[in-house]
Amino acid sequence: MGDEGARVAGARRTREALLEAAAQVFAERGVQAPVRDIAGRAGVGVGTVYRHFPDRAELVIAVYRHQIDECAALAEELTGSPEPGQALERWICAFVEFLVTKHGLGVALQSDDMSLRSLHSLMLDTLVPACGRLVDGAVARGELDPGVTAYALMRAVGNLCLLGPGYDREDAHAMVARLLAGCR
Repeated sequence: MGDEGARVAGARRTREALLEAAAQVFAERGVQAPVRDIAGRAGVGVGTVYRHFPDRAELVIAVYRHQIDECAALAEELTGSPEPGQALERWICAFVEFLVTKHGLGVALQSDDMSLRSLHSLMLDTLVPACGRLVDGAVARGELDPGVTAYALMRAVGNLCLLGPGYDREDAHAMVARLLAGCR
């Protein structure tokens, strides 16, 4: 690999590290967390964050697009599993993790930045069909009530993932597990 290839690969690794660090910091403190916290978590300087993401909106969009892509890729990987009920549960668990990292995104979505507002549509357009394939597989094998739709399931999961005082990530996972048990 030449110097240019090494530079591009290094930039890609830095970007990935920033996305992972930002997702963790957003989950802990919301999307308004200081950029220095994200930089520190990624092991880079604040200037590096701004070189990759010139403003907060670009960083927020990149983090959530990355997570949406990861959820969609997992659904693709799990589609056709010999145990579709377990595949759906595994995907829903990953979806819960995605949702609990959205802490503070609601405030950001109320901004005038149209690219932030499009994140909700992107999530629905990408993840409802992904979940739908898993739901269809579980229904076909008799592992899920045929009245369950991907959209309704995802909406119910989303409602169970609204964290607050006395209700954290573990509580959300436990309630979603109960929801899935009731959908069988």
